[in-house]
Amino acid sequence: MTLLSSLGRASRSAPLASKLLLLGTLSGGSIVAYADANEEANKKEEHKKKKVVVLGTGWAGISFLKDLDITSYDVQVVSPQNYFAFTPLLPSVTCGTVEARSIVESVRNITKKKNGEIELWEADCFKIDHVNQKVHCRPVFKDDPEASQEFSLGYDYLIVAVGAQVNTFGTPGVLENCHFLKEVEDAQRIRRGVIDCFEKAILPGLTEEQRRRKLHFVIVGGGPTGVEFAAELHDFIIEDITKIYPSVKELVKITLIQSGDHILNTFDERISSFAEQKFTRDGIDVQTGMRVMSVTDKDITVKVKSSGELVSIPHGLILWSTGVGTRPVISDFMEQVGQGGRRAVATNEWLQVTGCENVYAVGDCASIAQRKILGDIANIFKAADADNSGTLTMEELEGVVDDIIVRYPQVELYLKSKHMRHINDLLADSEGNARKEVDIEAFKLALSEADSQMKTLPATAQVAAQQGAYLAKCFNRMEQCKELPEGPKRFRTGGHHQFRPFQYKHFGQFAPLGGDQAAAELPGDWVSAGKSAQWLWYSVYASKQVSWRTRALVVSDWTRRYIFGRDSSRI
Repeated sequence: MTLLSSLGRASRSAPLASKLLLLGTLSGGSIVAYADANEEANKKEEHKKKKVVVLGTGWAGISFLKDLDITSYDVQVVSPQNYFAFTPLLPSVTCGTVEARSIVESVRNITKKKNGEIELWEADCFKIDHVNQKVHCRPVFKDDPEASQEFSLGYDYLIVAVGAQVNTFGTPGVLENCHFLKEVEDAQRIRRGVIDCFEKAILPGLTEEQRRRKLHFVIVGGGPTGVEFAAELHDFIIEDITKIYPSVKELVKITLIQSGDHILNTFDERISSFAEQKFTRDGIDVQTGMRVMSVTDKDITVKVKSSGELVSIPHGLILWSTGVGTRPVISDFMEQVGQGGRRAVATNEWLQVTGCENVYAVGDCASIAQRKILGDIANIFKAADADNSGTLTMEELEGVVDDIIVRYPQVELYLKSKHMRHINDLLADSEGNARKEVDIEAFKLALSEADSQMKTLPATAQVAAQQGAYLAKCFNRMEQCKELPEGPKRFRTGGHHQFRPFQYKHFGQFAPLGGDQAAAELPGDWVSAGKSAQWLWYSVYASKQVSWRTRALVVSDWTRRYIFGRDSSRI
């Protein structure tokens, strides 16, 4: 006998009160069942993962993915490459000191050990629609109609880490006739190009002038990339190439063109001077104070800044390494959010794109717009003035000084530039005596020059990696910090910021100069140049590899080069 038939018989034989009781029981059960189902659905909705879309797998993107707790998010990655490349070693790839596959690691290998699943698509993002929270993408497989259909992805949070492209400054002929060094494929093309120059130069029937032109290697840009490539190329030619092409040994020339007065101008002056002297000893022609006007397939025209004279320089191969430019997708996005005309996307100190709460930009495609302290002086003073007396005592200032240092890092830099330890030292009177209290005008005067220490972060792997790691940490603590904010005080609106703002920590920089010598600039004004710095460079770059596989391959490549030399095959 079924439950429904039993209930039916009971209702027919029962009086009216019993029928009402039975109906109430049934309907109550339905309500309870509905309530339970609805509660369960709401619980599932509450625990539904937020969708995070990451554009790019460079230093910033990979650092974010490595440190992100993906059990809390649905992560989707869009990148034209399915690998991460250790870009600081690209100059070594151009000459065979390190093989290309030794510095790359599959993104899926990097993320497979995490508790969760990351979806990756090999595609280019060509448009960001921040209004509808979508990105529009185009697969990289252009030759396959079935695998080249455009698609779009929705997101709750978007991480823009697409990097930058080469900046040609609109110079005629650069795109058509120059090599660049941004990707692994660029390094491989340069390696083949160098070998081709020698193979062409030894062909019969060429004049000596033609051979000299084909063996003239020109590097435009005296920054770290240009200097490292010049050093690697010099070692490759001296140690390996001339042994197998002895007939043209005396015809080879390397020229480094720099628009500024010195190469490596972002380094300490001692390093810049050491590099120039070493290159002169090695026979590398360093030409400073020159601006490139145009490039053809046979020569490069430069303008000497001091005299205005135009000089034509023949070449066999040119590397263009003069800074970074904006990718089209970023230019389009900046136009949408009212940032047209900028080189990079403006973000706040928490790496959020200005005007887009759920869009973050990191790495070379972004630039932090640090807030000026002078614009907030009145609010800071009001927040610190606990008794509303119109003056600040040193005790009241102590209550906000830590928040000031965290929120406005330029203040700490300004104190260091003045050789001061504490913000109270800025508030001393004209004779250097400590004050017991200050009014708003004295407070404003003391901090009036602090904003002069605001600096734009360089477009380096070190900056991008730190930004990616910082952003992952924020995402991992998103819910926790909503309830318990850990950031500095909000001087304008009260309360606290959800997170501490991003602060870059500079761990130093290296410049390999060839001949097993390098220059190193480390924190604390520590400068070193020579063979010891080269071995330090080896150890640091080996330790910074993204996996044990690439670490072993890079070290084995260095060892192979010492024993057998570099491979000069054109592959």
